[in-house]
Amino acid sequence: MRDVRLAHADFDPAHEMAHFTARQDAGGVTSFLGKVRSEASDNPVLALELRHYAPLTLPGMEELAMRAERNWKLTGLLIIHREGVMEPGDPIVLVACGARHRRDAFEASDFLMDHLKSESWFWKREKTANGWRWIEPRAQDADDLARWAHIR
Repeated sequence: MRDVRLAHADFDPAHEMAHFTARQDAGGVTSFLGKVRSEASDNPVLALELRHYAPLTLPGMEELAMRAERNWKLTGLLIIHREGVMEPGDPIVLVACGARHRRDAFEASDFLMDHLKSESWFWKREKTANGWRWIEPRAQDADDLARWAHIR
């Protein structure tokens, strides 16, 4: 079972996880929920905006899901990624993987998140009291992605 979605509005992570786990025949289910932070250094975040290139975003997310399925024995996979303007506390991304054994679920989730964070089709900017500013990838993001160079 693969469920990959680009969300144009808020979603309920608890509802999504309840639905996902109810459909799993797995020994282990892992999940990661990314939310809008309320602070960027010492400056409170008022909003976060994610823009994307529509012709590539969902097909790219689907291809990423297929890569995970090729490399780990999964019983299910869920990716929901928001786009648009969000406020602190809003969910941005939910990734969940089910597998007969926990290691496959953990590794596939980690692989998916590293790629969604570092090698995706989204541009991110945040609004503070100083206005909007684009957020550039961090060096750590590139290091995290490099761990998966052997995965095709």
